[in-house]
Amino acid sequence: MRERHASHNARRAREFEAFVAGAAGRLLHAATLLTAEAPDANPRARRLLALSLAHTYAYWDRLHGEDPYDRARQYLATRFARAAWHRYGVLGRARRRPAGPLGPLAPQERLILVLRLYEGVAEEQTAALLGLPVERVRTICDRATATLLHPPPPVRPVAAKAKAATP
Repeated sequence: MRERHASHNARRAREFEAFVAGAAGRLLHAATLLTAEAPDANPRARRLLALSLAHTYAYWDRLHGEDPYDRARQYLATRFARAAWHRYGVLGRARRRPAGPLGPLAPQERLILVLRLYEGVAEEQTAALLGLPVERVRTICDRATATLLHPPPPVRPVAAKAKAATP
């Protein structure tokens, strides 16, 4: 009995190591986009990835044919949404972060954009994962895409405006 349990654990560990070898890079990139951190300095994204992989490993035996990448991505997204909610109070009203390619977006906009465009998750699945209507997901994705394609003009500091107005 003990040998069978040991061989099962060894097989489970090998399968999970193979999964991590293939999926960790893409999941880390998605987490980095979500947190709007620089790719070379991304401690929050690495923590999200570690939590997601730990959760996936804990449920490895219960996946029963389910794609482990989908499970890890789902946990990554919900963990990010929960952290953003606790950090800012409302997922869509966070302070804008300048770092990273998705920095000018609010957390909810980044989350939907990463799921829809980077990960290729369908609108219906994204809506179900976030508990939003499909139309709301579509609207947020369109608004976030427009913000990235046509960013607002940079705001000049107030002191510079005052000096420019003085004759």
